[in-house]
Amino acid sequence: MMKIDAAYYTGNGRFELREIEDMPPGPGQVQVETAFCGICGTDLHVYLGHMEARIGNNRVIGHEMSGRVAAVGEGVEGFEPGDKVAVRPLDHCGACPACKAGHIHICHNLKFLGLDTDGAFQNRWTVPAHVLHKLPDAMSLDHAALVEPLAVAVHDVRRARVSVGEDVLVIGGGPIGMLVALVARRAGARVTISEVNANRLALAEKMGFATANPKEADVAARIIDETGGKGADVIFEVSGTQPGVDLMTAAAASRGRICMVAIHAQKPQIDLFRFFWREIELLGARTYEISDFDAAIALLDEGFGAEALITDIRPLTQLQDAFKALTENPNSMKTLIRVGKEVA
Repeated sequence: MMKIDAAYYTGNGRFELREIEDMPPGPGQVQVETAFCGICGTDLHVYLGHMEARIGNNRVIGHEMSGRVAAVGEGVEGFEPGDKVAVRPLDHCGACPACKAGHIHICHNLKFLGLDTDGAFQNRWTVPAHVLHKLPDAMSLDHAALVEPLAVAVHDVRRARVSVGEDVLVIGGGPIGMLVALVARRAGARVTISEVNANRLALAEKMGFATANPKEADVAARIIDETGGKGADVIFEVSGTQPGVDLMTAAAASRGRICMVAIHAQKPQIDLFRFFWREIELLGARTYEISDFDAAIALLDEGFGAEALITDIRPLTQLQDAFKALTENPNSMKTLIRVGKEVA
Protein backbone atom coordinates (compact mmCIF):
# COMPACT_ATOMS: atom_id res chain seq x y z
CA MET A 1 0.00 0.00 0.00
CA MET A 2 1.39 3.40 -1.04
CA LYS A 3 2.03 6.25 1.38
CA ILE A 4 0.62 9.77 1.18
CA ASP A 5 1.57 13.04 2.85
CA ALA A 6 -0.84 14.72 5.25
CA ALA A 7 -0.44 17.87 7.35
CA TYR A 8 -1.87 17.39 10.85
CA TYR A 9 -2.77 20.27 13.12
CA THR A 10 -1.28 19.29 16.49
CA GLY A 11 -2.34 22.25 18.64
CA ASN A 12 -0.66 25.50 19.68
CA GLY A 13 -0.48 26.78 16.12
CA ARG A 14 1.63 23.88 14.87
CA PHE A 15 1.32 21.56 11.87
CA GLU A 16 3.15 18.26 11.45
CA LEU A 17 3.70 16.66 8.04
CA ARG A 18 3.25 12.89 8.25
CA GLU A 19 3.43 9.99 5.86
CA ILE A 20 0.27 7.89 6.27
CA GLU A 21 -1.28 4.83 4.65
CA ASP A 22 -3.35 5.42 1.52
CA MET A 23 -6.72 3.81 2.31
CA PRO A 24 -9.04 2.93 -0.60
CA PRO A 25 -12.54 4.45 -0.61
CA GLY A 26 -15.38 2.45 0.92
CA PRO A 27 -18.92 2.01 -0.40
CA GLY A 28 -20.44 5.35 -1.41
CA GLN A 29 -17.11 7.13 -1.11
CA VAL A 30 -14.71 8.74 -3.58
CA GLN A 31 -11.00 9.27 -3.10
CA VAL A 32 -9.82 12.60 -4.49
CA GLU A 33 -6.23 13.47 -5.34
CA THR A 34 -5.99 16.98 -3.93
CA ALA A 35 -4.40 19.56 -6.25
CA PHE A 36 -4.85 22.86 -4.40
CA CYS A 37 -6.43 23.87 -1.12
CA GLY A 38 -7.01 27.44 0.02
CA ILE A 39 -6.50 28.74 3.54
CA CYS A 40 -9.69 30.37 4.79
CA GLY A 41 -10.65 32.46 7.79
CA THR A 42 -11.91 29.42 9.68
CA ASP A 43 -8.57 27.68 9.14
CA LEU A 44 -6.87 30.74 10.61
CA HIS A 45 -9.12 30.47 13.67
CA VAL A 46 -7.85 26.89 14.04
CA TYR A 47 -4.23 28.02 13.72
CA LEU A 48 -4.77 30.74 16.33
CA GLY A 49 -6.11 28.19 18.80
CA HIS A 50 -9.74 29.34 18.80
CA MET A 51 -11.24 25.97 17.83
CA GLU A 52 -9.25 23.31 19.64
CA ALA A 53 -12.25 22.31 21.76
CA ARG A 54 -13.96 21.36 18.49
CA ILE A 55 -11.17 19.82 16.41
CA GLY A 56 -8.67 18.59 19.00
CA ASN A 57 -4.95 18.39 18.30
CA ASN A 58 -4.70 15.62 15.72
CA ARG A 59 -6.67 16.78 12.69
CA VAL A 60 -6.00 17.37 9.00
CA ILE A 61 -7.88 20.57 8.18
CA GLY A 62 -8.59 22.31 4.85
CA HIS A 63 -11.72 22.39 2.66
CA GLU A 64 -11.38 25.02 -0.11
CA MET A 65 -10.05 22.46 -2.53
CA SER A 66 -9.80 21.24 -6.09
CA GLY A 67 -8.48 17.97 -7.46
CA ARG A 68 -9.09 14.86 -9.53
CA VAL A 69 -10.89 11.64 -8.73
CA ALA A 70 -8.33 8.97 -7.84
CA ALA A 71 -10.66 6.06 -7.07
CA VAL A 72 -14.37 5.37 -6.55
CA GLY A 73 -15.93 3.07 -3.99
CA GLU A 74 -18.62 0.44 -4.47
CA GLY A 75 -21.97 1.79 -5.62
CA VAL A 76 -20.68 5.19 -6.76
CA GLU A 77 -21.96 6.34 -10.14
CA GLY A 78 -21.24 9.44 -12.18
CA PHE A 79 -17.56 9.81 -11.30
CA GLU A 80 -14.49 8.23 -12.86
CA PRO A 81 -10.77 8.44 -12.10
CA GLY A 82 -9.35 11.57 -13.69
CA ASP A 83 -12.49 13.71 -13.34
CA LYS A 84 -11.78 17.24 -12.13
CA VAL A 85 -13.82 17.90 -8.97
CA ALA A 86 -14.38 20.20 -6.04
CA VAL A 87 -15.74 19.12 -2.65
CA ARG A 88 -18.78 20.78 -1.04
CA PRO A 89 -17.61 20.02 2.48
CA LEU A 90 -20.96 19.58 4.23
CA ASP A 91 -22.19 16.20 5.41
CA HIS A 92 -25.79 16.31 6.65
CA CYS A 93 -27.73 13.80 8.74
CA GLY A 94 -30.91 13.67 6.65
CA ALA A 95 -33.14 13.21 9.70
CA CYS A 96 -33.29 16.52 11.60
CA PRO A 97 -36.02 19.16 11.09
CA ALA A 98 -33.76 21.30 8.86
CA CYS A 99 -32.90 18.36 6.62
CA LYS A 100 -36.55 17.27 6.42
CA ALA A 101 -37.44 20.81 5.36
CA GLY A 102 -34.84 20.63 2.58
CA HIS A 103 -32.28 22.86 4.28
CA ILE A 104 -29.46 20.33 4.41
CA HIS A 105 -26.79 23.05 4.48
CA ILE A 106 -27.92 24.07 7.97
CA CYS A 107 -28.49 20.55 9.26
CA HIS A 108 -28.79 20.48 13.06
CA ASN A 109 -26.10 17.78 13.11
CA LEU A 110 -23.98 19.15 10.27
CA LYS A 111 -20.46 17.81 9.92
CA PHE A 112 -18.10 20.26 8.26
CA LEU A 113 -15.49 18.22 6.40
CA GLY A 114 -12.02 19.49 7.19
CA LEU A 115 -13.05 20.58 10.68
CA ASP A 116 -15.25 17.87 12.16
CA THR A 117 -13.47 15.27 10.00
CA ASP A 118 -10.04 15.17 8.38
CA GLY A 119 -9.73 17.52 5.43
CA ALA A 120 -7.88 18.37 2.25
CA PHE A 121 -4.35 19.24 3.39
CA GLN A 122 -3.34 15.74 2.32
CA ASN A 123 -2.40 14.20 -1.02
CA ARG A 124 -5.52 12.04 -1.16
CA TRP A 125 -8.81 12.81 0.55
CA THR A 126 -11.68 10.34 0.84
CA VAL A 127 -15.17 11.89 1.04
CA PRO A 128 -18.82 10.85 0.56
CA ALA A 129 -19.71 10.84 -3.14
CA HIS A 130 -22.69 13.15 -2.57
CA VAL A 131 -20.42 16.10 -1.70
CA LEU A 132 -18.54 16.07 -5.03
CA HIS A 133 -19.12 18.49 -7.88
CA LYS A 134 -17.63 17.97 -11.33
CA LEU A 135 -15.58 20.79 -12.78
CA PRO A 136 -15.28 21.77 -16.46
CA ASP A 137 -12.33 20.07 -18.12
CA ALA A 138 -10.86 23.44 -19.14
CA MET A 139 -10.96 24.97 -15.64
CA SER A 140 -7.53 25.36 -14.08
CA LEU A 141 -7.28 23.62 -10.72
CA ASP A 142 -5.70 26.59 -8.96
CA HIS A 143 -8.65 28.81 -9.90
CA ALA A 144 -11.01 25.96 -9.02
CA ALA A 145 -9.85 26.12 -5.39
CA LEU A 146 -11.97 29.31 -5.23
CA VAL A 147 -15.22 27.42 -5.86
CA GLU A 148 -16.02 26.86 -2.17
CA PRO A 149 -15.52 30.47 -0.98
CA LEU A 150 -17.27 31.74 -4.10
CA ALA A 151 -20.24 29.50 -3.26
CA VAL A 152 -20.40 31.30 0.09
CA ALA A 153 -20.66 34.63 -1.75
CA VAL A 154 -23.27 33.29 -4.18
CA HIS A 155 -25.40 32.12 -1.25
CA ASP A 156 -25.00 35.46 0.57
CA VAL A 157 -26.09 37.49 -2.47
CA ARG A 158 -29.02 35.17 -3.13
CA ARG A 159 -30.13 35.32 0.51
CA ALA A 160 -30.04 39.13 0.35
CA ARG A 161 -32.11 39.16 -2.87
CA VAL A 162 -29.76 41.59 -4.62
CA SER A 163 -31.29 42.89 -7.83
CA VAL A 164 -30.36 45.11 -10.78
CA GLY A 165 -29.83 48.78 -9.92
CA GLU A 166 -29.63 48.40 -6.15
CA ASP A 167 -27.01 50.13 -4.03
CA VAL A 168 -24.90 47.59 -2.12
CA LEU A 169 -22.40 48.20 0.67
CA VAL A 170 -19.93 45.44 1.54
CA ILE A 171 -18.33 46.00 4.95
CA GLY A 172 -14.97 44.19 4.97
CA GLY A 173 -12.74 43.71 1.93
CA GLY A 174 -11.18 40.35 2.72
CA PRO A 175 -11.52 37.36 0.37
CA ILE A 176 -15.20 36.68 1.15
CA GLY A 177 -16.10 40.36 1.09
CA MET A 178 -14.44 40.79 -2.30
CA LEU A 179 -16.20 37.71 -3.67
CA VAL A 180 -19.54 39.01 -2.37
CA ALA A 181 -18.83 42.30 -4.13
CA LEU A 182 -18.04 40.51 -7.39
CA VAL A 183 -21.23 38.43 -7.26
CA ALA A 184 -23.37 41.44 -6.29
CA ARG A 185 -21.95 43.42 -9.20
CA ARG A 186 -22.61 40.47 -11.50
CA ALA A 187 -26.23 40.64 -10.31
CA GLY A 188 -26.42 44.24 -11.52
CA ALA A 189 -25.88 46.19 -8.29
CA ARG A 190 -23.77 49.30 -7.67
CA VAL A 191 -21.24 48.16 -5.09
CA THR A 192 -19.12 50.03 -2.56
CA ILE A 193 -16.56 48.23 -0.39
CA SER A 194 -15.74 49.61 3.08
CA GLU A 195 -12.29 48.53 4.29
CA VAL A 196 -9.46 49.89 6.46
CA ASN A 197 -6.57 48.01 4.83
CA ALA A 198 -4.88 50.18 2.19
CA ASN A 199 -3.71 47.22 0.10
CA ARG A 200 -7.18 45.71 -0.02
CA LEU A 201 -8.67 49.09 -0.91
CA ALA A 202 -6.19 49.38 -3.78
CA LEU A 203 -7.09 45.91 -5.05
CA ALA A 204 -10.80 46.69 -4.84
CA GLU A 205 -10.28 49.88 -6.83
CA LYS A 206 -8.19 47.99 -9.40
CA MET A 207 -11.11 45.59 -9.78
CA GLY A 208 -13.41 48.53 -10.49
CA PHE A 209 -15.21 48.97 -7.17
CA ALA A 210 -16.02 52.17 -5.34
CA THR A 211 -14.31 52.13 -1.95
CA ALA A 212 -14.53 53.87 1.41
CA ASN A 213 -12.16 53.89 4.37
CA PRO A 214 -13.98 54.35 7.71
CA LYS A 215 -10.71 55.58 9.26
CA GLU A 216 -10.78 58.56 6.93
CA ALA A 217 -14.47 59.38 6.46
CA ASP A 218 -18.00 58.80 7.77
CA VAL A 219 -18.94 55.95 5.45
CA ALA A 220 -22.63 55.96 6.39
CA ALA A 221 -22.93 59.68 5.69
CA ARG A 222 -21.19 59.25 2.35
CA ILE A 223 -23.41 56.35 1.29
CA ILE A 224 -26.54 58.25 2.26
CA ASP A 225 -25.32 61.34 0.40
CA GLU A 226 -24.36 59.41 -2.74
CA THR A 227 -27.76 57.70 -2.84
CA GLY A 228 -29.72 60.92 -2.58
CA GLY A 229 -30.51 60.47 1.10
CA LYS A 230 -31.72 56.89 0.69
CA GLY A 231 -28.90 54.71 1.98
CA ALA A 232 -27.79 51.25 0.86
CA ASP A 233 -30.51 48.85 -0.25
CA VAL A 234 -28.39 45.85 0.75
CA ILE A 235 -25.52 45.65 3.21
CA PHE A 236 -23.21 42.70 3.80
CA GLU A 237 -21.44 42.65 7.18
CA VAL A 238 -18.25 40.70 6.50
CA SER A 239 -15.84 42.45 8.88
CA GLY A 240 -16.77 40.65 12.10
CA THR A 241 -16.23 43.87 14.07
CA GLN A 242 -18.37 46.12 16.24
CA PRO A 243 -17.67 49.16 14.03
CA GLY A 244 -18.88 47.10 11.08
CA VAL A 245 -22.12 46.30 12.89
CA ASP A 246 -22.55 49.99 13.77
CA LEU A 247 -22.06 50.92 10.13
CA MET A 248 -24.50 48.34 8.79
CA THR A 249 -27.48 49.89 10.54
CA ALA A 250 -26.38 53.51 10.08
CA ALA A 251 -26.04 53.14 6.30
CA ALA A 252 -29.19 51.10 5.63
CA ALA A 253 -32.03 52.43 3.53
CA SER A 254 -35.64 52.20 4.66
CA ARG A 255 -36.60 48.54 4.31
CA GLY A 256 -32.98 47.80 3.51
CA ARG A 257 -31.67 44.27 3.86
CA ILE A 258 -28.63 43.42 5.98
CA CYS A 259 -26.94 40.07 5.43
CA MET A 260 -24.80 38.88 8.33
CA VAL A 261 -21.90 36.99 6.75
CA ALA A 262 -19.11 37.31 9.32
CA ILE A 263 -18.69 35.10 12.36
CA HIS A 264 -18.33 37.39 15.37
CA ALA A 265 -16.06 36.24 18.19
CA GLN A 266 -18.30 38.03 20.69
CA LYS A 267 -21.96 39.02 20.58
CA PRO A 268 -22.06 42.48 18.99
CA GLN A 269 -24.33 45.30 20.09
CA ILE A 270 -26.94 46.06 17.45
CA ASP A 271 -29.03 49.22 17.08
CA LEU A 272 -32.46 47.59 17.15
CA PHE A 273 -34.17 50.96 17.23
CA ARG A 274 -32.85 51.56 13.71
CA PHE A 275 -34.43 48.28 12.64
CA PHE A 276 -37.77 49.46 14.04
CA TRP A 277 -37.47 52.97 12.62
CA ARG A 278 -36.59 51.96 9.07
CA GLU A 279 -38.15 48.47 8.94
CA ILE A 280 -34.79 46.89 8.18
CA GLU A 281 -34.42 43.15 7.57
CA LEU A 282 -31.58 41.11 9.09
CA LEU A 283 -30.67 37.91 7.27
CA GLY A 284 -28.32 35.16 8.37
CA ALA A 285 -26.18 33.37 5.80
CA ARG A 286 -24.20 30.40 7.04
CA THR A 287 -22.81 28.23 4.25
CA TYR A 288 -24.26 27.34 0.81
CA GLU A 289 -26.69 25.04 -0.94
CA ILE A 290 -26.02 22.65 -3.80
CA SER A 291 -27.30 25.19 -6.33
CA ASP A 292 -24.91 27.82 -4.95
CA PHE A 293 -21.97 25.50 -5.56
CA ASP A 294 -23.08 24.85 -9.14
CA ALA A 295 -23.54 28.59 -9.71
CA ALA A 296 -20.05 29.29 -8.34
CA ILE A 297 -18.54 26.77 -10.76
CA ALA A 298 -20.41 28.40 -13.65
CA LEU A 299 -19.21 31.88 -12.65
CA LEU A 300 -15.59 30.76 -12.43
CA ASP A 301 -15.89 29.02 -15.78
CA GLU A 302 -17.32 32.21 -17.24
CA GLY A 303 -14.34 34.15 -15.91
CA PHE A 304 -15.32 37.19 -13.87
CA GLY A 305 -12.11 38.13 -12.12
CA ALA A 306 -12.11 36.08 -8.91
CA GLU A 307 -8.63 34.73 -9.61
CA ALA A 308 -7.23 38.22 -8.88
CA LEU A 309 -7.69 37.39 -5.19
CA ILE A 310 -5.01 34.65 -5.28
CA THR A 311 -1.91 36.36 -3.90
CA ASP A 312 0.28 33.41 -2.88
CA ILE A 313 0.72 29.72 -3.77
CA ARG A 314 2.96 27.50 -1.62
CA PRO A 315 3.70 23.77 -1.43
CA LEU A 316 2.29 21.59 1.36
CA THR A 317 5.75 21.48 2.95
CA GLN A 318 5.42 25.23 3.63
CA LEU A 319 1.98 25.07 5.25
CA GLN A 320 3.30 26.26 8.61
CA ASP A 321 5.03 29.24 7.01
CA ALA A 322 1.92 30.05 4.96
CA PHE A 323 -0.25 30.34 8.07
CA LYS A 324 2.39 32.45 9.80
CA ALA A 325 2.61 34.77 6.80
CA LEU A 326 -1.16 35.21 6.64
CA THR A 327 -1.33 36.30 10.27
CA GLU A 328 1.64 38.67 9.98
CA ASN A 329 1.20 40.17 6.51
CA PRO A 330 -1.78 42.53 6.27
CA ASN A 331 -1.42 42.61 2.48
CA SER A 332 -2.20 38.91 1.99
CA MET A 333 -5.50 38.03 0.40
CA LYS A 334 -5.96 34.39 -0.63
CA THR A 335 -3.18 31.83 -0.16
CA LEU A 336 -3.41 28.47 -1.91
CA ILE A 337 -1.47 25.39 -0.87
CA ARG A 338 -0.26 23.19 -3.72
CA VAL A 339 -1.01 19.84 -2.15
CA GLY A 340 -0.45 17.66 -5.21
CA LYS A 341 1.91 17.84 -8.14
CA GLU A 342 -0.63 18.83 -10.78
CA VAL A 343 -0.93 22.52 -11.68
CA ALA A 344 -3.32 22.43 -14.67
